[in-house]
Amino acid sequence: MAIKERYFVKIRVVKGFCPLNCTTCYYMKKILIINGHPDAESYNAALTEAYLKGAQKSGAEIALINMRDLRFNPNLQFGYRKRTELEPDLLQAQKQIKWADHLVWVYPVWWGSVPALMKGFLDRVFLPGFAFKKREGSVWWDKYLTGKTARIISTMDQPNWYYRLIYGSPSHKAMKRLTMQFVGVKSVKITAIGPIRLSKDEFRQKWLEKIERLGESNK
Repeated sequence: MAIKERYFVKIRVVKGFCPLNCTTCYYMKKILIINGHPDAESYNAALTEAYLKGAQKSGAEIALINMRDLRFNPNLQFGYRKRTELEPDLLQAQKQIKWADHLVWVYPVWWGSVPALMKGFLDRVFLPGFAFKKREGSVWWDKYLTGKTARIISTMDQPNWYYRLIYGSPSHKAMKRLTMQFVGVKSVKITAIGPIRLSKDEFRQKWLEKIERLGESNK
């Protein structure tokens, strides 16, 4: 998705992040928002729009991926034994991921994990040679997506404390440690929203406002 209005906002950057190695400069952060919910009318879609709205206010450069709109086979048919050629939408997704400074993942927790569509996206896109490379004769690997940050925004039908204490937050650990950090994205923040199923409009609206503020702060 192309954002037509682009403008500069003065921000403070970490030393070494700016190409000129200065402490204050004009820089537009590049943010990729990735919505993993298959339903265009879902609350996750509203959260995605809220983050996008906030990020637009900040002057960041923004790209958006709604997985439901992509045309691809989510089945990694041959595993890593044989290459499955990437569809044009997935090739474009890889370019956008490489381009971005900050990755924002929006998805619902289903059966303690991510939706099947999103799992297929991860399987097909985060391939050896793109996101990482296993070292020959070694159990270790090289990480290819370093220098980025990420935010996970997930919804669920149970309180976050229950998902964390009773189940151990499996989808959050899988996305943060075994996916993002596995490929080199060290700083990964998590925003867990729940329970959604029995929530009132006031609860949902409050979270939309919080997510918009997250977008405006580029976090």
